[in-house]
Amino acid sequence: MIRERLKGYKISMLGYCLTSNHVHLVLTVPGRDHLAGFMQSLAGDFAQAYNIRKRRSGAFWGDRYHASQIEGGRYLWNCLKYVDLNMVRAGVVSHPGEWPWCSYHELAGFRKRYCLINQGAVFEAFGERISPDDYKENYVAALEQSIIQKDLSRQPIWSESLAVGSERFVREVETTLKNRFQTELMDTVQDNGAWILRESTCEYA
Repeated sequence: MIRERLKGYKISMLGYCLTSNHVHLVLTVPGRDHLAGFMQSLAGDFAQAYNIRKRRSGAFWGDRYHASQIEGGRYLWNCLKYVDLNMVRAGVVSHPGEWPWCSYHELAGFRKRYCLINQGAVFEAFGERISPDDYKENYVAALEQSIIQKDLSRQPIWSESLAVGSERFVREVETTLKNRFQTELMDTVQDNGAWILRESTCEYA
């Protein structure tokens, strides 16, 4: 289902976590129209499949999706970690390897078949020369360190911001969105000095 939609909209998946009531997707998309169409069709697919199985009707996800633009490099790295630790943070599992519906299994190199992640797009987004084996080893180690150190607090910047990254990246995004949103640019130390672009009415906890 997801694999076909990704191909149809020419979208690459970099990370994901599927739960019973929401989904986190890290994607590279050709444009906003592609993203809107992809999310609408995906929501319809999930609702149809679930409704047939449960003999019900209506939407599967209640709320409209929220899109945040994430810069590559360390910002993407931290975002992927945050997504894969979602169910650990929720207390459902003790390790992302115990949750089959997340990108950990692919990014760590454990799942070889029926993959959703575009590995080439992941490395391209990082823009660094690193071997797949080194990346996987470092990724696994980073997640396990977060679990050991109990660094699992909720970070709204990944799900409530309009953009996260360096100052230049965030200002560029702000320029493209200024005609669509009333935005507020702010500096934060929440993610090692990441800049955040958010709607001025958006609240953070």
